Amino acid sequence: MGQSCYHCGLDCDADRIVFQEKVFCCAGCKTVYEILSGNGLEGYYKLEKTPGISPEQKAGKYDFLDNADLQQRLLEFDDGEWAVVNLYIPQMHCSSCIWVLENLHKLDDRVRSSQVNFPRKTARITFRSALGLKALVLLMATIGYAPHISLEDYDKKEGAVNRSLIYKLGVAGFAFGNVMLLSFPEYFEMDEYWLNQYKPFFRLIMFVMSLPVVFYAASDYFRSAWKGLRAGILNIDVPIALGIAVLFLRSTWEIMTDTGQGFFDSLTGLLFFLLLGRYFQQRTYDFLSFERDYKSYFPIGITRINTSGKEEPVDIYKIKEGDRLLIRNEEIIPADAILLRGKARIDYSFVTGESDPVTKISGDSLFAGGKQLGEAIEVQAVKNVSQSYLTQLWSNEVFQNDKSTRFRDLTNSVSKYFTIIILLIALISGVVWFMLDASKAIPVITAILIVACPCALALSAPFTLGNMLRIFGRNKFYLKDAQVIERMAGLNTVVFDKTGTITSGLGNEITYSGEDLGEEEGGLLRSALRNSNHPLSRQLYELLDAYDIKPLESFKEYAGKGVEAQSDGALVRAGSSSFVGVEQDALSLKTVVHVGVNNTYKGAYTFYNKYRKGIASLFKRLKRNYELVILSGDNDSEKGNLEKLLPAGTGMFFNQKPDDKLEYVRFHQQEGAGVMMVGDGLNDAGALQQSDVGVAIAENVNVFSPACDAILDASKIQELDRYLWASLKAVTIIKYSFILSFLYNIIGLFFAVTGQLSPVVAAILMPISSLTVVGFTTLATGWVGKRLK
Repeated sequence: MGQSCYHCGLDCDADRIVFQEKVFCCAGCKTVYEILSGNGLEGYYKLEKTPGISPEQKAGKYDFLDNADLQQRLLEFDDGEWAVVNLYIPQMHCSSCIWVLENLHKLDDRVRSSQVNFPRKTARITFRSALGLKALVLLMATIGYAPHISLEDYDKKEGAVNRSLIYKLGVAGFAFGNVMLLSFPEYFEMDEYWLNQYKPFFRLIMFVMSLPVVFYAASDYFRSAWKGLRAGILNIDVPIALGIAVLFLRSTWEIMTDTGQGFFDSLTGLLFFLLLGRYFQQRTYDFLSFERDYKSYFPIGITRINTSGKEEPVDIYKIKEGDRLLIRNEEIIPADAILLRGKARIDYSFVTGESDPVTKISGDSLFAGGKQLGEAIEVQAVKNVSQSYLTQLWSNEVFQNDKSTRFRDLTNSVSKYFTIIILLIALISGVVWFMLDASKAIPVITAILIVACPCALALSAPFTLGNMLRIFGRNKFYLKDAQVIERMAGLNTVVFDKTGTITSGLGNEITYSGEDLGEEEGGLLRSALRNSNHPLSRQLYELLDAYDIKPLESFKEYAGKGVEAQSDGALVRAGSSSFVGVEQDALSLKTVVHVGVNNTYKGAYTFYNKYRKGIASLFKRLKRNYELVILSGDNDSEKGNLEKLLPAGTGMFFNQKPDDKLEYVRFHQQEGAGVMMVGDGLNDAGALQQSDVGVAIAENVNVFSPACDAILDASKIQELDRYLWASLKAVTIIKYSFILSFLYNIIGLFFAVTGQLSPVVAAILMPISSLTVVGFTTLATGWVGKRLK
């Protein structure tokens, strides 16, 4: 009897290799085992039995990667120290594949991280440039995960099509149609001639047709259920796999013993509708991905310098190759570019996770996704903006925190109890029938497991949440993923920043009191403000447009305090009174930007806040269901106006530094609150990340932050309560669809428990349940979408 390879599971011939009492089919598999075990990755073999893939042994296969031009076409990012590449790995097939690919850094410490997208079979790998793309690919090929590299593939916007699902759907559909056709004579109880002559033959054909459905089309469900059980989790695929197995075994037993016709029609129909639902789910998500890639996924703007040298704000997706762009402090570079002017200190942590800034000089290349730290720079775009690339940054694992781990999605929460209840019903019914009529005990137990298969339950959330993501996007509310909708439904507290969030950055009245600024001082102040993205800085910069821009020797921005710049030996500071060095006075009761030049106080610009349209009515509506809080970094000069504008009982806290906001959110979460933080994405990044749902308000400025879970167009802030309402309705729709599924199960269980479940009843009930749930969720979310408009 032959032995199988410990690594890949293939049969070993006479040339097998024995190493450490383990059998390997070739030197390649033995080498992979030595690499994994030598780097502390023995756990790979505990995830699956023979989980590995035999490595390729083709010398020179990847020599073409020595070509520098080809490497640059394949790499998403390469600054000389770190590089990022997204590789398609067709061999990826199970949890152990994900595990070993996400642990590449243990095989070579020059690999920083690897983020796997299992549905698309891709891995986004960040590694040191010194390692080289060829060496990385060879490392992956050595352990059996050779990436498929095609420049044609990399030029496409869309990922690889999941043809496996289409093939499985085709197999299940072919079997379902033919098995139903062959079942009709028994449905209508044809004459004795039919039963005697053709019944055994047709039943055998139905059995044969069910084999590829169970062992091929249903394989993903069995795999997922097994992994869930090994991890101690009763996921939604456990009862589905159990139902499929019982359907097949009971049907096989009935036709082999000639005690019945079996449930092959129900079995093939169940798999067909399950896979059809999964196919539509995939198409829905692919469509959403298409919208994200190509349709201005979030309303980020950028400052473009036109041919006459004038600055103009434009939508980011209108940037074309050759455009000159102004990138301020803390702004994201939206496209690959060349540095034209200024001192660039680029933070590429959004891309690589490495937070050390990289210094660049005029003429150097800059990559999309980098964030400028310091004075404003001018760049020239060498590529068009790729929205799909920026959305990848939003989901980068570097910015994932514990939100997903502390929140359990509704479907898996329900399926856990669903599975337990069904097993208890089956056990109790079996015991009762054993005492009443022992011959019916096993048929009743199997009938219960057959009819209680939660296929409709599995379709509810994907269809509902997928539709809601699309509806929100069309209403200028852009969510990171579907789970955000479920988290929104569990909130009870909404925290707002003030400046730039509930106040508008446009059209505010500004007055100046103090010593007049000369041409030099005014130009220096305007030049300093030009580099900042703070709403007050942007407004003041526009006000001072009469002064000329001066080249700066240095620039620094201090979060929550102000800006500081130096030129020709002159130093200017603009910000809070303590930052500039002036004592508090009556003027401090207003929203003020103080100005000092060469450590001499010059004066102050007073801002009379203009609140966004509809804010008062928004807070009034929110107050009915949520605790409301204002966390402002400004002084309390606006407290009186806010008390008149906002409902009684709204919490107000002023002089809040970024760390104070984060701690406030964390404290209330520890008290059991579900918190939404609404901010402008600048000084609120920590609080946005800490909150259960962080919403960044975007007003045509490039302040994109991966810390947020959602981006809301500033013109739609007065609709925030409607988005929260829609999230609650989405979860309610899922719950109602669960009820529909449970009603179907109750009806089916009645027939099963009483021993009356016939193949005809099962064949009718099972597909009707799935179609009803899909139809209901589609119509219900469509109704919610119309109410949002």
